[in-house]
Amino acid sequence: MRATGVCYHSPMPAPDNSVLVPIDVLGGESVPRTVIDVLASVPVVLLGYRELPEQTGTDQARDQYGSRVRAELDELHTVFEDAGCLDVSSRVVFTHDRLKTFERVAVETDCDAILLLNPAPVLERVLVAVRGDVNLEYIARFLGAVLADTDLEVTLFHVAPDEDERNRRTELLGAAVDELVATGVDRDRIDTSIVVDGSPTQAILEAAADHDLLVVGESRPSLRRYIFRDRAKKLARGTVDPVLVIRGEYLEDDADATDS
Repeated sequence: MRATGVCYHSPMPAPDNSVLVPIDVLGGESVPRTVIDVLASVPVVLLGYRELPEQTGTDQARDQYGSRVRAELDELHTVFEDAGCLDVSSRVVFTHDRLKTFERVAVETDCDAILLLNPAPVLERVLVAVRGDVNLEYIARFLGAVLADTDLEVTLFHVAPDEDERNRRTELLGAAVDELVATGVDRDRIDTSIVVDGSPTQAILEAAADHDLLVVGESRPSLRRYIFRDRAKKLARGTVDPVLVIRGEYLEDDADATDS
C-alpha cells in the first residue's frame, strides 16, 4: 500500500497557477536562484524525488535517505520564502518511475505546470512554443501569473508546416498575444515568431538557444504520452534551459510511488 504524502511546512495547496518543481537532491540537482525569483509570484510544490532501480525497495530508500532529502528541501523552502514566495509546500518521493510520479503528484496537488530543471544563470527571455489553439487561454493565464512581477521578455513561437499555412498561423499567434495581454502582461514585452520547418523539434531547439526558459503546453490526456514522448524528451535534453510544462486539466491519477 502506498503511504500518503506528507507536507511538513504547510498544508498541500490547491490554488490556481501553482507549479510542481521536481528536484533530485540526492543527484546534486538544485533550483537556480534566477528560477526561484521568477516563481516567487505563484504557489510552488517542491518534490524531492529519487528514481530507484527495480531491485531497490522504496521503503528501504526512504529509511536510508528520507531525512537527508527533507533537510535539503527545508533549506530550499527557506530560499523560496526569502525570495518572496509565501506559498511553498514540500513532498518527498522514492519511485521506480519518475514520470508517473510527476504526473500523479501534479494531479494530487492541482499543479498547473511542472518545471524540468536545467541550469539558468541568466533568465531574461522566455520562449513559448505554441502548438495550436488548444489550451491557449489556459497557458496564457498561467504565464500571466508567472510574469506578473518580472521584467521577462516573451517570444511566442510557432513552427508552420509550409508557406501556405504561415498566414493562418500568424492569426494564431495574434490570438495568443491578445490572451497574454488580457492577463496584464504589457504588449511591449511580447514578440512573435513563425518559421516554416519540417522539423519542429529542431526549430524549437534552435530558437531556444537565444532564450533562457522554454515553455511548452501539453494538449493530450497524459503527461507521459505527450510531454515525455520522443519529441519532448529531445526538447528537454537538447536545450540547456529549464523547461516549464504547462499541463491541461485532464491527467489521470496513477498510484505508483511511495511518499515520505
